[in-house]
Amino acid sequence: MTISFRTGVMSLAAAALLSTPALADGSKLDEVLARGHLVLGTGSTNAPWHFKSADDKLQGFDVDMGHIIAKALFGDPEKIEYVNQSSDARIPNITTDKVDITCQFMTVTGERAQQVAFTIPYYREGVGLMLKADGKYGDYAALKAAGSSATISVLQNVYAETMVHAALPDATVDQYDSVDLIYQALESGRADAVATDQSSLAWYMTQNPGRYKDAGYGWNPQTYACAVKRGDQDWLNFVNTALHEAMTGVEFDFYAKSFKTWFGKDLTPPQIGFPVEFK
Repeated sequence: MTISFRTGVMSLAAAALLSTPALADGSKLDEVLARGHLVLGTGSTNAPWHFKSADDKLQGFDVDMGHIIAKALFGDPEKIEYVNQSSDARIPNITTDKVDITCQFMTVTGERAQQVAFTIPYYREGVGLMLKADGKYGDYAALKAAGSSATISVLQNVYAETMVHAALPDATVDQYDSVDLIYQALESGRADAVATDQSSLAWYMTQNPGRYKDAGYGWNPQTYACAVKRGDQDWLNFVNTALHEAMTGVEFDFYAKSFKTWFGKDLTPPQIGFPVEFK
């Protein structure tokens, strides 16, 4: 069978086209740089993570993670357009490109990681115990030794007793239907300690210096990370670099100042010399 010259050329061209990798779409990184600002999805009603100041400015630890990324992009931490979103919009807004990134106290889970790409962690959450500074019990060990004599106030939910008893097996658990009430129970003496998110306790103690103290025990760990759309390794790598250098490198002072502001704790500067990541 004879193949014409023209047909042969077309066949060779088609073969070459098939063997050449398709040009990849531009990274979100290039898109954001060209636009000139970051579009950040976060909330506005949960201190100390994302909430409004008295002058209506969005602030909080999540918001500061956005500042870190914006500064890495543009040298200006304020180059951010905020998208105020509910918790159930965090993933849809990423997958539909309504936002470039979500930083909104988002717990990393395997199920969510099938839908979005998580960055490196920027906070490790967990349950903690808060005591009155001049209360009956001095720390976690004293609470545990008190057994059922120690009363713990906690936000009402189906897992409340199981959660508290994981740390204090014999404690008496009092459930309340609002966060304010669990703090009031401690203040009034109806409870000996409050059990809730460690970050919430840290924020509350920061707002009320000298009145309360951490019992010194945390449990039920969960990881908080920002999230981006799957399939864009350049964008994920860039964000990871920005967060990593905030926690371990050139932007550590900003991260540490934010941590102190919202959680009331001084961070130890990263050790110089051999990289801590490989120890």
